Amino acid sequence: MKPAHLLLLALAAPLAQARDTSVSSPDGALVVSVSDDRATPTYRVSYRGVPVITPSHLGMVFKRGASFGEGYTITATASDEADTTWTQPWGERKLVRDQHNELRVDFARALDARSKFTVRFRVFNDGIGFRYEVPEQPGMPGEIEIVDETTEFQIPEADKTRAWWIPARAWRGLEYLYRSTLLKDAPHVETPFTLRLPSGVHLSIHEAALTDYASMTLNQQHDGVFKADLTPWYDGSRVKTRGAFKTPWRTVQVSPDAKGLLNSDLILNLNEPNKLGDVSWVKPGKYVGIWWAMHLWQKTWASGPKHGATTAETKRYMDFAAKYGFSGVLVEGWNVGWDGEWQDNGDRFSFTEPYPDFDMRQIAAYGKKLGVGLIGHHETSGAVSHYAGQMDGALDYYRDHNVTQVKTGYVTDNARIKRVDAEGVTRYEWHDGQYMAGEYLHSVVAAAKRHISIDTHEPIKDTGLRRTYPNWLTREGARGQEYNAWGYPPNPPEHTALLPFTRMLSGPFDYTPGIFNLKPNGEQSENRVRSTLAKELSLYVVLYSPIQMAADLPENYEARRDAFQFIVDVPADWEESRAIAGEVGQFVAIARQQRGGRDWFLGALTNETARKLDLKLDFLAPGQRYQAEIYRDGPDAHWETNPYAIVIEKKAAQRDQTMTLWLAAGGGAAIRFKALD
Repeated sequence: MKPAHLLLLALAAPLAQARDTSVSSPDGALVVSVSDDRATPTYRVSYRGVPVITPSHLGMVFKRGASFGEGYTITATASDEADTTWTQPWGERKLVRDQHNELRVDFARALDARSKFTVRFRVFNDGIGFRYEVPEQPGMPGEIEIVDETTEFQIPEADKTRAWWIPARAWRGLEYLYRSTLLKDAPHVETPFTLRLPSGVHLSIHEAALTDYASMTLNQQHDGVFKADLTPWYDGSRVKTRGAFKTPWRTVQVSPDAKGLLNSDLILNLNEPNKLGDVSWVKPGKYVGIWWAMHLWQKTWASGPKHGATTAETKRYMDFAAKYGFSGVLVEGWNVGWDGEWQDNGDRFSFTEPYPDFDMRQIAAYGKKLGVGLIGHHETSGAVSHYAGQMDGALDYYRDHNVTQVKTGYVTDNARIKRVDAEGVTRYEWHDGQYMAGEYLHSVVAAAKRHISIDTHEPIKDTGLRRTYPNWLTREGARGQEYNAWGYPPNPPEHTALLPFTRMLSGPFDYTPGIFNLKPNGEQSENRVRSTLAKELSLYVVLYSPIQMAADLPENYEARRDAFQFIVDVPADWEESRAIAGEVGQFVAIARQQRGGRDWFLGALTNETARKLDLKLDFLAPGQRYQAEIYRDGPDAHWETNPYAIVIEKKAAQRDQTMTLWLAAGGGAAIRFKALD
C-alpha cells in the first residue's frame, strides 16, 4: 500500500497524457504537485488548501546538448519519508528534528530517453526543498556548462503581496538596507527573499547546501514570476562541471505568521551531516577587539603613530577580556600590507609577517597565561589567488601561535574578486559565483585541518553549511554595526527589526552589537547608533551568532558597568530558541535557553515606533521559579532624543505569567531569567 501522504497517478498511461504526482508534508498542510502537462515539467505548492506557488517551470539550459525542460515527461517516481533527530555541536538549539516526506520525480525527453534528469522534493511542515540530480548519460559532454537555470517561483497576487528585499548582484554585495515594496515592484533580488501573502502566510525563498555551484538570485520576469538567475563566471557561463552532478536545494519556507519563519530548521536539515568528525575544539564564545576604534578613525589599520594593532594595545584588550570572562580578542591590522590603499592592493598582504610593533610570540604567551585567545584576521581585499598561495602557511602560523579562530575578509567591489588562472591571466569574478563558492569552502576545510574556526566577512551568503562544516562559525553578509560609524545613511532603527526575518533566516550573522557610546562622532553627527542602550543589549539574543562581539571600546563599558553586566552574563550558545512574537520590520521577541543550563534569556526590539508587547512566559520550565533580571527602556527613552534612559530591575517570574514590556522608539529590552533553587 502506498504511504498516505503520497498521491500518485498511474504511470502506465500513454505518453501523450499529462501526468501529475503529489507529496504532502507530515502534517498535511503543505502539498507539492509536479506535472508534465504539455510535455513541460512544472511544480506548484499549496498551503492549507490555498495556492502559494502556482505552476512554475523546472529546467536548465546547457551550452552544448539538449536543454532540460520543454519536451520532457515524467517517467518514474519514488517516495520516502524520514523522522530523525540530530545534535548540533553548537547552535540555536541542541536537538534538531528532521521530519519530512520525499518525492523523487524522473524526467526524460519524449523522443530521446537517454536525456534525463531527476528532481527530488522534500516537504517539511515548515516548507519545501527541491534539487536537480543529473546522472551520467550517453551524449553528455566531458565538460558541462550550464548557461541558465529556468527554475521559477510564481507567486499569486503580486499586486497585493508584500516583499522585503535587497538588490542582487550590486556593487556592495549584500550590504544594503532592506526595501519593503509590493511584490510586483521587486526587480532582481537576493535571497533569502521574504514575502507576506494577502492571507497573512509568510514565505522565504532561499537555497541550501551551496557548494560547487553558482549562487541563485531571483529575477522577476513579469508580475509575480521570479526566475532563478545564477551568478556568472567572468565569461558568462553560470556553472562548469563534469559527469553526474546535483544542484543546491531550492527552498521555500512557509509559515502562517512571521515568527514561524524564525523557528524553522529547514535550511539546516537540507544540508549533509557533519563531515569533520570530533569538533569539540570548535568553541562558541564572546570576544572583544581592536576594531571599533578603527571605524571611528581613532586608530588605523595601517602602521604609524595611530596604529591599532600593537603589542601594548592587544595586551590591554586581553586584560579587559580576562577581567570579564571573554574568550578572545580580535586584532585587525597586525600584518604587513595595510599601508596605502589596502582595499585595492590585496597582493601586498603578507599573512605571516607582523608589523614591528606587534610581537606575535609575546602576545600568544600573554593570552595563554590569561586564558584569552587571539582571534586572527586575514584580509584579502579580494586578491584570492594571492591569498590561496599563502593560505597553508598562514594557517600553520596561526596554529603555532595558539590561534583557534580566524576572521577572513574579502573587501572589494562585487565582481572584482581577483583570480589568476593557470595561464597567469587575471580574471575578475563575483563574490557569489561558482569559483568563490569553492574558495570560501576551501578556506574553511583548510582551517579545520588545523582545528581553526572561521568567521567570513564579505562572504557568499549562508546556506546552512555550518552543519556539514561546524568550524564555519559565522559570517557577515549584511549591513553591520560599522555602518553606524561612517555609513550614509546609518542603519535606521527598523534595520534590526528586519534582519531576523530576512538575512538571519540563512544563518548566523556577525553583526558586532553592543555599542554603549551611541553618539561616538558627537551630538550633531549623522553617523550614530540609532538605538537605545537597552536595544543594543537585546541584540545579543535577537541576532544569533555563536561568537558575539562586545564591539565598543573597553572604557565605554567600564563607564556603564551596570548595563554591561548583561553582556557579561549572556551566553553565545543555546539549548533551545523560540521566537515568541514579531512582524517583519516592526518588532521581534526571541527567547533562548542557555546551552547546558537552566537560565533563559529574552531579547525584544522595535523599529521607529514605540510599542507595548504582552509576552507569554510559557517557554520557561514548569514548576521552576525564576528571577527576571530586566534591562529595559526608561519611560522617557527614545533612540534620537534620550537613548541612554534605561531601567535595570529584578522581578519574580514563572511559566504561567505574561510579561508586559514597553519598548521606546528604536528601543528594546533584554532579560535574563535566572533559575532559582
